[in-house]
Amino acid sequence: MRDKLVERLIREDAEFRRAYNAHREYQRMVEKMEEKKYLTPEEEVEKKRLKKLKLAMKDKMESIMLKHLR
Repeated sequence: MRDKLVERLIREDAEFRRAYNAHREYQRMVEKMEEKKYLTPEEEVEKKRLKKLKLAMKDKMESIMLKHLR
């Protein structure tokens, strides 16, 4: 049920689609950073920032999904 809702919201809800795409992009960026053996202090800060942004997008998606389940 959840997957079908996500698919529908990606198609029909521009705000959800933006959050979904941003979440995926932040995830990709974090994964790329995690491939490195070592991160500079600046890269560590950037990685934490990206994780926070990714979490914010996940929260936004969850909030939108809850509205559509009611």
